[in-house]
Amino acid sequence: MGRAIRYTLELWPRLGLYLLDGRVEIDNNLVENAIRPTAIGKKNWLFIGRENSGWKSAIFFTLIANCRHHGIDPHGYFKDVLERLPTTTNHNLGGLLPGNWNRQGQPIRTAAS
Repeated sequence: MGRAIRYTLELWPRLGLYLLDGRVEIDNNLVENAIRPTAIGKKNWLFIGRENSGWKSAIFFTLIANCRHHGIDPHGYFKDVLERLPTTTNHNLGGLLPGNWNRQGQPIRTAAS
């Protein structure tokens, strides 16, 4: 019990940060809700395939989460990107990322493109 109290006292300034800055949330429910689907599926994905399959799945799930963050339908996004990918140059790949892609299927021009 003493270790727990000592730990809390050491973190006390950080624990009260939300009282000083209204932008800081008192909890992390938004993050927990965002990662819940992945957390629930962990057992299902434990044996996802070969060794590098987990890495590939992480990229796929990250793209889906980014689509949702930007208000993009993941199915429509992947359909459009997979159709355009064969004719896209390496220099223009950044335009196909969810943050640079718009609903009309045309990449948003970035400083790099």
